[in-house]
Amino acid sequence: MPPSNRPLPPHVDVAIVGGGPAGLAAATRLKERGVASVAVLDREPAAGGIPRHCGHYPFGLRECHRLLRGPDYARRLVARAEAAGVDIHPATTVVAVAPGPRLMLSTADGKAEMTARRVLLATGVRETSRAARFIGGDRPLGVVSTGALQSMVYLGGAQGARRPFASPVILGSELVSFSAILTCRHAGIRPVAMVEAGARITARRFAAALPRLFGIPLHLGTTLTAIHGRSRVEGVSLRGPDGGEWDIETDGVIVTGAFTPEATLARLGHLALDATDNGGSGGPVIDQFGRCSDPAFFAAGNLLRPVETAGWSWQEGVAAGDALADSLAGALPEAESTVTVTTDHPAIKLALPQRLALPLSGGMTHIQLRLTRAVRGRLTVKDGDEILWSRDIAGLPERRILIPLAGIAGKIHGDTVTLSIAEPA
Repeated sequence: MPPSNRPLPPHVDVAIVGGGPAGLAAATRLKERGVASVAVLDREPAAGGIPRHCGHYPFGLRECHRLLRGPDYARRLVARAEAAGVDIHPATTVVAVAPGPRLMLSTADGKAEMTARRVLLATGVRETSRAARFIGGDRPLGVVSTGALQSMVYLGGAQGARRPFASPVILGSELVSFSAILTCRHAGIRPVAMVEAGARITARRFAAALPRLFGIPLHLGTTLTAIHGRSRVEGVSLRGPDGGEWDIETDGVIVTGAFTPEATLARLGHLALDATDNGGSGGPVIDQFGRCSDPAFFAAGNLLRPVETAGWSWQEGVAAGDALADSLAGALPEAESTVTVTTDHPAIKLALPQRLALPLSGGMTHIQLRLTRAVRGRLTVKDGDEILWSRDIAGLPERRILIPLAGIAGKIHGDTVTLSIAEPA
């Protein structure tokens, strides 16, 4: 019987919530480590995560040793997991988690409940909506996220690909914004502008060649202030870096990026969250092994921090699989003491793991840092007034900055380490 038709088991060794690269990698690794029962629960009709929606290159070089389109990459990860003996249950929504661990589910057959020895949360991220960005104007049809656009174009089903508009404006310049350009090109859609509030694009500079290649004007230092239209989008208002305002005729807006962790289960449940209003990720608080505040729960992938590549998330999933297998075997190091990782610079967007289990042995090898703006200065890790580690950085928004845990191992004496940046006067 194919995995999608198997009945849900009432109990498993490990339940994995989310069937993207991180969840599938963890599940496959768990079976390779000899864990008897592993179930992947995914609310989508098929597992594979965001890559299912991305009908373009490049995916898979790290994991499959070849360049693949997103859907092909997703199918390979699913096939690997199934071949390893993982039970994959698509169209299965986890609506709540509780100590035990217990999972409350919603399926096509109704409500269900599952218990597990361990749970891995790998629910990924979502793009910030128009409403959350406080964009004014009318509320017509034709405003979509990149994910929604890709679903229409690549996952149109029996109705075939759908074109929600012909000449949209793309809001944002993260990597996913350029993915939106490729999706539009595939569907015969011709964007009329790309709009970015910053003075440079958020993705790496070479990506700016893509809109130039396809004749799409790129407006930097520009904000989209209003959307106009009766039943459908008819135009937008823009404000440039000099304060001047103008309108563009368009029949759609693609709202891209500004990702936030899909942390609803943690937020509504009993797990500690890393609050964004205090320089946090918005995802669950974890230690270097991915353990949440309830040690029976682990987290991996883009749920931890928006947003990383599929390959990075896959790698985190493999590490999470090892940590889960060790935990089930009683081989995961117990913390002799715990250290909280804090930040004291307004440009630091997040740092993870947010908690370190001492002694530092195994698990993640680095503290990951993200910035909200471009910063040049001296990055330091302090234990009180003592500097444990430091280096000069020239960081940009949403770039991965790594602090090696080996550089501070054995040096921590207090219960808090603080990340700070000294900028030149």
